[in-house]
Amino acid sequence: MDKHYSIQEVSRLLQIPKDTLRYYDRKGIVSPSRKENRYRRYSKKDLIDLMNIQILQYADFTLEEIKSKFHFHKMQHIDPADCDELASFLDAKQAETRKKIEHLENISELLQATAETLRDLNPDSDRRLAETVRNIYQNIRGKAPLILEEGCDGHED
Repeated sequence: MDKHYSIQEVSRLLQIPKDTLRYYDRKGIVSPSRKENRYRRYSKKDLIDLMNIQILQYADFTLEEIKSKFHFHKMQHIDPADCDELASFLDAKQAETRKKIEHLENISELLQATAETLRDLNPDSDRRLAETVRNIYQNIRGKAPLILEEGCDGHED
């Protein structure tokens, strides 16, 4: 007979709060079996599903996306059409992730340029910061800012 785990054991093993496990059950994301006393009993398969859900959430998938796109309990009956649809969804999610990475790289560049300028206040570092700001603005808006191209101290480029 396969081992089953209580909600307390699952919470401890996977470091998922019991309230989260109850929420997943209410939403139909992972629905463990129940004993006669109505206590939840998680199978090894349920634990694997929960670990997959945690990984998908870490990868920035919403619970709604996880529930609607990843049917863990039905994986043994895979329809090829579903695979194509899921692959397309994952391609779109990857493109979205790449945009976020580009955004974070721009922020990192801005923070670095700002810190360097603050450490070494001079016209050259000020111009580099102004150039970084203009480039980021242009990436955000698709065009250069319509104001004078000045640095922090008012020196023009």
